Amino acid sequence: MKVLGIAGSPRINGNTDMLLAEVMRGATENGAEVTTIYLRELNISPCLHCDNCLKDGECNIADDMKHIYLDLEFTDKLVLASPLHFMGLTSQTKLMVDRCQSLWVRKYKLKIPPLRCNRMRKGLFISVGGRRMVGLFEPALATVKALFSSLDIEYSGSLVFPGIDEKEAIKEHPDALQRAFLAGQRLTED
Repeated sequence: MKVLGIAGSPRINGNTDMLLAEVMRGATENGAEVTTIYLRELNISPCLHCDNCLKDGECNIADDMKHIYLDLEFTDKLVLASPLHFMGLTSQTKLMVDRCQSLWVRKYKLKIPPLRCNRMRKGLFISVGGRRMVGLFEPALATVKALFSSLDIEYSGSLVFPGIDEKEAIKEHPDALQRAFLAGQRLTED
């Protein structure tokens, strides 16, 4: 079983990076093969809405997104981690999501599997937000669920923590890292 972790935080070793590392450690404990991609290290251009992908479902922008497309095709489980910025995904994460437009085209316009096969995949969302309020994660969750649906990835839940803002603040949460580890194990149980 292959698990792909996508780290969308611009902060190195930040709260979502720590949570993602624990999810991946939990998956590894269950025998999964894990790969983590750090979007902050990649060169990903924004979607140009050029409509080139309408021909064949392929994006013609030549950048690091090509590697992500391949990783998505071969993964069984996806873990997307992004802290909230203005109640949404980080710009690094949103760039990647928007560049999945060509995969959306495959599914909805060309009627072909977005990730080239119809096998079942599952996805988990991890996030932290500095504020404490009802509905804090709902805008980001709407985007994540739309992405997962477009990619034929079953949304299997989220691990979100409000009131976490300062670097390494997640370490002060009583059970956050343990919950992340267990989430990685649960994700890879089937």
